[in-house]
Amino acid sequence: MKKMYLVLRHELMTTIRRPSFLLVAFGIPLLAVLIFAGVTIVRGGSPDSGVIPSDPADASELEVQGYVDQGGLISVIPHDIPPGYLIAFPDEDHAQQALEVGEIVAYYVVPEDYLQTGDLIIVSPDPSPFSAHRQDGAMRWTLLVNVLGGDAELADRVWNPVNLEVTNLAPQPQHDSYADEDCSKPGVACESSLLIRYLPMIMLVLFYVFITTGSSLLLRNISAEKENRVIEILMLSISPWQILTGKIIGLGIAGLLQMAAWVGTVYVLLRMGGGTFNLPAGFEIPPSLLVWGLVFFLLGYAVYATLMAGAGALVPNLKETTQVAWVVMMPIFVSYLVGLFIIEDPHGRLATGLSLFPLTSPTMMIMRLTVGGVPLWQPLLAAALLVLTAILVLRAVAGMFHAQNLLSGQSFSVRRFYGALLGRA
Repeated sequence: MKKMYLVLRHELMTTIRRPSFLLVAFGIPLLAVLIFAGVTIVRGGSPDSGVIPSDPADASELEVQGYVDQGGLISVIPHDIPPGYLIAFPDEDHAQQALEVGEIVAYYVVPEDYLQTGDLIIVSPDPSPFSAHRQDGAMRWTLLVNVLGGDAELADRVWNPVNLEVTNLAPQPQHDSYADEDCSKPGVACESSLLIRYLPMIMLVLFYVFITTGSSLLLRNISAEKENRVIEILMLSISPWQILTGKIIGLGIAGLLQMAAWVGTVYVLLRMGGGTFNLPAGFEIPPSLLVWGLVFFLLGYAVYATLMAGAGALVPNLKETTQVAWVVMMPIFVSYLVGLFIIEDPHGRLATGLSLFPLTSPTMMIMRLTVGGVPLWQPLLAAALLVLTAILVLRAVAGMFHAQNLLSGQSFSVRRFYGALLGRA
């Protein structure tokens, strides 16, 4: 056990100390958080930050917007908002007509229960998260001033406190183009937000990358140790089974750290960045998706990393690793490609079948779970089949991971690989 732990620690520490791993696993998520924070500060830092010109002569920079005050909250327009920039409408029908003829570029609906919920509905023909029409700072400033009884000085102190806390606004398009959409969950049913629409595809790509990169790294490490003859030194003091187990667990922990950093970043940004990303009211990612993500990553990695280890035992040098990786990863690569094309039918027969088949379920099931509506028995069955597959693959590869293969210089062949897995060689 101690020797296996030494192999585990060596693989883990060697991997996480690589600059390339640190950049991909933690650098890119950190950069995403910094960009998000910068956008949030620029958009919500103050009422004058790119929304209200300091000089009224520059009012031409703004596009006219309207609002429907259902609760009678707005009684005064702050003096620093250019005249005619915010137009009041008696109801949504009049505001929609003005939007259609181009009199305004967007309008806001202030619900009667605004003081209780803080919800502000923004209707705009452009669903882009960073659309120029989303110059909502003026409307937010107007609401704040009126909530505080028209006291602009007090509103300014509230807007810029020592510890700034920005309340996320919850946009909910109401115009006819998106009347039938459902943006409460990710998927193609949401047309007004590209991020929500393609979130299942994003999760599909992420899990494909996590599983393949971690597994491929195991193949390269074993091949490199065979080529530089380090494997011969290891086998003088440790069994092939201990080498196999230590490497799989060590690189699995490194892959889990990478997956946690990326998925955690996506989850946090979506939960906290509703206003910045133009997420509609009612949208949320269930915490259960994180649990299932952990399950399918670990099981998927266990299957493919073990297969890669078996292939590594048969590969004589690093030059052949690219070809071998494609042979082993072909099932999950096919499911990745298919998933990109059937994103609009995530619960069809093909998607369901691939999400249950052990070699394709780690990516396809995550895509379906992100969309939602998957019966509980399906992820449970898929996980059980993955566990069974991992056990069978581990037993098969354990038979391949011995001195005869590890010290052999024989060239790799697909026939030899699958024959060894089936116990025929």
